[in-house]
Amino acid sequence: MRISAKGEYAIKAMLDLALSDSEGLRPIQEIASRQDIPQRYLEQVLLQLKRSGFLVSRRGSSGGYRLSRPPDQITVGSVLRAVEGSLAGIEPPRRTGRGRPGDQAGDLSELWQEVAEAVSSVVDRTTLADLKRRAAERQGARRPMYHI
Repeated sequence: MRISAKGEYAIKAMLDLALSDSEGLRPIQEIASRQDIPQRYLEQVLLQLKRSGFLVSRRGSSGGYRLSRPPDQITVGSVLRAVEGSLAGIEPPRRTGRGRPGDQAGDLSELWQEVAEAVSSVVDRTTLADLKRRAAERQGARRPMYHI
């Protein structure tokens, strides 16, 4: 499975919004800067996520974006499907032929299907709240023991 830049940017932006969820609307410029995403491209991604019901926005100088529902109610899989389409895109190696008699490997299509199902299972059970928790744990590990 390949996640495009659009999929990665969508997850990064949604996590950014989840991390600042209590702060209200977040301007797109801030999200783009913090996540190192080209602003014009991020505008397209956020618009797609808004149309899919994941975001609420307001225009103007005090405008921006926020999540439409709590982070524990938004899965990574649902966000990826909103911007990528189906996640069934596990790409097996290209076959050069149908196989030969005595081919020990045989048809691996069942294996690739299992891999696709495993990936879907992980992204469908992982919420933005889970990613938020992981980010907090990583951040906590970097903090100095004593604050001066």
